[in-house]
Amino acid sequence: MLTLDTIRTAPKALLHDHLDGGLRPATVIDLAREFGYDALPTTDVDDLTAWFRRGADRKSLELYLETFQHTFGVMQERDAIVRVAAECAEDLASDGVVYAEVRYAPELSTEHGLTLDEVVEANLEGFRIGMDRAAAAGNPIVMKMLVTAMRQAARSVEVAECAIRWRDAGVVGFDVAGPEPGYPPTRYIDAFDRIRREHFHITIHAGQTFGLPSIWEALQFAGAERLGHGVRIVDDITVQPDGSVHLGRLAAFVRDRRVPLEMCPTSNVHSGAAASVVEHPIELLRRLRFRVTVNTDNRLMSNVSMSSEMQALDEAFGIGLGEMEWLTINAMKSAFAPFDERLRLINEVIKPGYARLRDTAVRVAAPH
Repeated sequence: MLTLDTIRTAPKALLHDHLDGGLRPATVIDLAREFGYDALPTTDVDDLTAWFRRGADRKSLELYLETFQHTFGVMQERDAIVRVAAECAEDLASDGVVYAEVRYAPELSTEHGLTLDEVVEANLEGFRIGMDRAAAAGNPIVMKMLVTAMRQAARSVEVAECAIRWRDAGVVGFDVAGPEPGYPPTRYIDAFDRIRREHFHITIHAGQTFGLPSIWEALQFAGAERLGHGVRIVDDITVQPDGSVHLGRLAAFVRDRRVPLEMCPTSNVHSGAAASVVEHPIELLRRLRFRVTVNTDNRLMSNVSMSSEMQALDEAFGIGLGEMEWLTINAMKSAFAPFDERLRLINEVIKPGYARLRDTAVRVAAPH
């Protein structure tokens, strides 16, 4: 069993993390006080922390999403967004994350007059500040932004065009998020077409709580390069009584094409997409060598970090350092950063980091 210190030390890569799902509870209270947001259920840090986590763990994606009203509620001013983004970078870096793509829907922060572009600029400025602070603390991290459009809104084309405008300043792709039932990817074809015409990147929340049609449409109509969650791909896999496994056409396509699955085990349990971490499809998909990646989704709501997610997988399935490295390299191979940048992190940061940890483990285990 890996220790939490070892897991924290190991370099990790993160592809699926929501900016408005990772605020520090104390920051939520500070920003509410500073900018006059008076709808918080409590202004006690411990009570608010418990409220977020209790509210999210209700086995329903729709109920899970309700908790966000207070996080983006305090993110309506530029300075608030800069602070949240900077702290996000610092928090991830202190947990051993060396590369992160963090997503946010800029339309959620326009209630007080900010434009989509102003929200994205503030987010990227916060990332720059956070990266500088992390590097100064000895924990360098590369932060990128994914611009998200909300399924239940009607601004997907406008948001897609905003993402394209900032593609050379730190935005690396476009995402669609929110409730799946009733909002299939086909409703946003114009936005996806706009992104594809610019040779830009697409990841879509699909197959989280809705089934195989959501995944099929995301891949075949919307042109998704990655699947946000993708848990329900397991519905196209049959495990026979003798232990043999049969993949349906869609599952075989996803595996053969190496479509990355942005899996978030604890969050999936909280949203009802999986019964428990031990029963999460990630183990079967990992053994079948799908392009599985491990992610946090919403660190505040689900009370997780990349290290705690890896620890949960190690406790459930005994993944060890070898599989941790495989999962991390999967994520870096699947990242939307330029190829040279990905290769540098794999060869100069991730592989040497795991080699050092294995060497330390061997020396500790060696007889004196």
